[in-house]
Amino acid sequence: MLDSLFSFLATDIAVDLGTSNTLVVVKGKGVVINEPSVVAVSRGSSGMKVVAVGREAKDMLGRTPGTIQAIRPMREGVIAEFEAVSEMLRYFIRKAVGRSPLIRPRVIVAVPVGITEVEKRAVREAAETANAREVHLIEEPMAAAIGAGLPITEPQGSMIVDVGGGTTEAAVISLGGIVYSRSLRVGGERMDEAIISHIKRKHSVLIGDRTAEQVKMQVGSACALTDVLVMEVKGRDLIAGVPRTVEVNSDDIREALSEPINLIIDTVRTALERTPPELASDIVDRGIWLTGGGALLKNLDTLIHNETGLPVHIANDPLVSVAMGGGKALEQIELLSRVALH
Repeated sequence: MLDSLFSFLATDIAVDLGTSNTLVVVKGKGVVINEPSVVAVSRGSSGMKVVAVGREAKDMLGRTPGTIQAIRPMREGVIAEFEAVSEMLRYFIRKAVGRSPLIRPRVIVAVPVGITEVEKRAVREAAETANAREVHLIEEPMAAAIGAGLPITEPQGSMIVDVGGGTTEAAVISLGGIVYSRSLRVGGERMDEAIISHIKRKHSVLIGDRTAEQVKMQVGSACALTDVLVMEVKGRDLIAGVPRTVEVNSDDIREALSEPINLIIDTVRTALERTPPELASDIVDRGIWLTGGGALLKNLDTLIHNETGLPVHIANDPLVSVAMGGGKALEQIELLSRVALH
């Protein structure tokens, strides 16, 4: 009786546990949390103590005293620091559903394709320590395809390319299953690193991760823009050791981004080459769908179209496609049983 009451009180939630951002969807409410996957911790003789999580912790990146460290516990789509991820998940789940120990939500977590059994267990344990009643895992491309509204259960091929913060997942889906998938541990963060290296090499100025992300969003592009965009960037002069402002433009940044973007293009090409012929003909008609924050990089869709000759579509809200797909799976038990990892 009590168990059924608590399950009635519980709220089902879907989590997109991303390298850059964590999104939480509450069944019937949509996205309720979209915050950076950052945890600020202090380490002492008594162990690790969490100081801040999410947006508050990200504001501390590069600005903390020696006693506090702001870390990204997810790296390249997988858990790098288990304790910090557990704390982060617990914080977001409590923020989404409340702090009552009686409310134990059913949780679905999106994970990269090809995740190992050890990594699966780590994600499940992290969610369970966050008071989850049940934990289901779903592969990110599958969640992204559901979130983008693709007909994944029909006998036709749909191709999804999810460009996240730590990974790029290219997958061909048909009849509720992934026919072929390829995971590349390159995404938005590798692009940020490429921008940092380029500005360091060309201008002898060191910039931080947050600044690199702003540069990528404002003037970054995958192929040439009609008008060259210009932006001022502040950093530390590596020769004089003092703060300095330099000017960068979209042509420079496009050159800086060429290596990670070429790796993404190669992944898309390989996925297309390995796709069975019948499904390949469906993709010719339906095109490729882009999701994830990387889908918002200017002209990435144009470059993929130029390289493959196929139509390329960007999902309506690519940043939340994975989380929304997990939320839709929670609402359809039959669909969840088909797409969840076991």
